[in-house]
Amino acid sequence: MSRRVLVIGGTGAFGERLVEGLLWRTDAAVLIGARGVDRAEGVARRLRILFPDRTIESVAIDTATLTAETLRALDLFIVADAAGPFQHAQPATARAAIAAGCHYIDLADARDFVAAFPALDEQAKAAGVVALTGASSTPALSHAALDEITRGWRAIDRVDVAISPGNRAPRGLSVVQAILGRTGKPARVFTGGRWREAPGWGLLIRRRLPGLGKRWLSLVETPDLDLLPQRYAPRDRAIFRAGFELAFMHLGLWLASLPVRIGLLPTLLPLAKPFHWIADRLFRYGTDRGGMIVTASGRDAGDNRVQAWWAVIAPTGDGPNIPTLPALAAVRALLAGRDIAPGARACVDVLNLADIADEFRRFRIVTRQRARPQSLYARVLRDSLNEVPAPIRAGHTVDGRLVLAGMASIEGAANAAGRLFARLFGFPPAGQNIPVRVEMTENEDAEVWTRTFGTRRFKSRLSEAGPGHMDEQFGLVSIRLAVTADRQGVTMRSVSARLGPIPLPAWLTPRSRAIETVDSAGRFTFDVPIAMPLLGQVVRYRGWLKPSTA
Repeated sequence: MSRRVLVIGGTGAFGERLVEGLLWRTDAAVLIGARGVDRAEGVARRLRILFPDRTIESVAIDTATLTAETLRALDLFIVADAAGPFQHAQPATARAAIAAGCHYIDLADARDFVAAFPALDEQAKAAGVVALTGASSTPALSHAALDEITRGWRAIDRVDVAISPGNRAPRGLSVVQAILGRTGKPARVFTGGRWREAPGWGLLIRRRLPGLGKRWLSLVETPDLDLLPQRYAPRDRAIFRAGFELAFMHLGLWLASLPVRIGLLPTLLPLAKPFHWIADRLFRYGTDRGGMIVTASGRDAGDNRVQAWWAVIAPTGDGPNIPTLPALAAVRALLAGRDIAPGARACVDVLNLADIADEFRRFRIVTRQRARPQSLYARVLRDSLNEVPAPIRAGHTVDGRLVLAGMASIEGAANAAGRLFARLFGFPPAGQNIPVRVEMTENEDAEVWTRTFGTRRFKSRLSEAGPGHMDEQFGLVSIRLAVTADRQGVTMRSVSARLGPIPLPAWLTPRSRAIETVDSAGRFTFDVPIAMPLLGQVVRYRGWLKPSTA
């Protein structure tokens, strides 16, 4: 049996790394294919010095004119296509490889290309070969990670995947063209429990990524936007985002997308070269530290609400290898004779996470994995939440969205300065028997609470800050709360505050000791006093709540 592997695009940023991986991890003869044979031979000469005992050949390959006869004459076992870009391309190379009787693997991350690929399935089955598309970070690695962290789950509610490379990671013009080609254009996304349209590079968020800190992320079109809903049937959403490390670049592209979104420009593709030039000028800023995180929430094997994530972090110089490693794992599996059913399909449910992670060991690549209760209060209070009365537990079990409604009485500030402070924060004015509505929605690792007292509404964001603590953010002001629970209920006491990143002194720190308990009617009750040093009481609101279906 031939053990010859052709890497098309073997002189590119990803193709050359795949070639090196094949030489490190297999005994196959490796052919480096490129349109210019001189460039391919230059890469081959360098690698022959590093691997003097290996068969390394260079060959001129033009995918525009490639035929099955050309591939058949090379006596190949596998054709690996790392050339790209795959957006709006036809699977001509895969079709030629199948006709030549070769296995085929590519690194495609183009949504349209991967969606159309199964049209080759009957042809591949008839030839008895395996043809896999998307053997890259998406969808191969993202699905392998999701399969691992959701194994045994009864249901999945939400899936979120995000990739953020370091600013010093190599990016060719084709990568820039692939991004700009869909920026601002409508993309079909499963969110809110149904299919909707959202603009490319829209759905802007800022999220903390393990090992990388906070980075901006936006919607990008990848095969996962189709495959995640198909394979995992999430109840609420399945979203794939990507982001640049530098906020200037990320937000700049978001602003540049607006003319496309409102129809003033058909596409940003004509700006690919200027954008590429700007990116090159900014190359020395930031880091080359990037990563990927895959997050899922749902119900585990015991029907408990749970959130789990898996992340990979790539330090200096190693990040650009990650997109090639699923393809390398797939090549190794075929060379080893693994029983993979013939046919043409996306590279999902073919490799498990261990297969791909085994390729990480040559690099300084770190992975992390975590599963935890989905509810914010369950994460903060842990086992002590089980002690509190059932109405309070139910009032903090946010399954995507929870709405409570009831009545409240409000005491206002004791002086004019306090009333001004209350108005700045949007706190409600004094009154009795005022209808109150509290809407809690999950937002990444946090919860957003929107409280409506009569016609006055104010909002805050609550996030975990370690065991027994959470942060409540009102605009630029963030208050650290110590949270305790017992059989009577839950108590939240303010302990410190910040204005943006700046710690506030004690004489500027709001004071609060909020109590949640249950009244004689079995209702969730709350008593929230808020005071400021020097100003005294700013507001105090008390009342009761029940779950609302409105």
